[in-house]
Amino acid sequence: MNKRDRRSFLQASAGILASSLSPAAFARLHLGVTPDDGAAVAADAAQTAQSGDRNEGRKPLRLGLIIGVGENPDSSLAKVHDLGLPTCQAFVDDFKPGLAERLRKALDKYGIEATSLVVGGPGKEVWDFYQGPLTIGLVPRETRAVRIEHIKKASDVAKQCGIPAVQTHCGFIPENPNDEAYRETVTAMREVAAYCKRNGQNFRYETGQETPITLVRAIQDVGMDNQGVNFDLANLILYGKANPLDAIELLGPYVQGLHAKDGLWPTNPKELGEEVPIGKGRVDFQRIITRLKELKYRGAITIEREISGAQQMEDVRAAKAYLERLIG
Repeated sequence: MNKRDRRSFLQASAGILASSLSPAAFARLHLGVTPDDGAAVAADAAQTAQSGDRNEGRKPLRLGLIIGVGENPDSSLAKVHDLGLPTCQAFVDDFKPGLAERLRKALDKYGIEATSLVVGGPGKEVWDFYQGPLTIGLVPRETRAVRIEHIKKASDVAKQCGIPAVQTHCGFIPENPNDEAYRETVTAMREVAAYCKRNGQNFRYETGQETPITLVRAIQDVGMDNQGVNFDLANLILYGKANPLDAIELLGPYVQGLHAKDGLWPTNPKELGEEVPIGKGRVDFQRIITRLKELKYRGAITIEREISGAQQMEDVRAAKAYLERLIG
């Protein structure tokens, strides 16, 4: 499970199942929140996100599901609709001709708001401590150029579909800012963020492989005004990087999306922690949602369950009911 290729998981789950704080979130974009001292520093250093106003008039903390759309977006989104979820994050693996049109039609047909288009690869990605630094995201030199182009294709598809953000893992961003790989990765991040900006989108980094302070440093070094974070609560635990309750104080000004997922801390230094059903792990969802409300977060909460089969459907339904009780 910990070494599962995420694209394979999402492709499989599509068959079974089928924003937000701006970077200057608290002080800007009409969110009406006065930041505390720590958040104020981050907000001052942050950029103005383009998507903040897209949440105006929408229900805050609306639920959704991350799902692979495959070659048949209609089938995937029908299942999101049947679950009674108003939003989704659409994972797209291969940008074949006609996909954008089919995805747009399916979103319109079922009245589902796609909050981001999620992309990974191309090429091998191994979700662990050993092969992960060599294979995930924009950090590995060998695959960096082709992945930059892949993200740009995703941005073009998102533009055709009216999706406001492109989202990915950038990988194990080096903690040492003097590391040449850090500087190269920041340059790559800047290139794709700039491309997304020209397409009128935000570029979102999903948390996981890097510490929160490393991600904030990289965002600030990129220096673009359309960057954001997809705050994956469990990934911070699974990779042993941070407690989500602490991390939100650092990442809060940048959070534009959120993955509702649960997990356990690693106990073996050779293996990631275990992902578990929501409410069975170490994420304190009650306190996280309380804090999101305090910060006037108006984006989506997107359920993610990284298994396949009938149990995945049961866990998603249970997660929906659990989160609805907390959101109120």
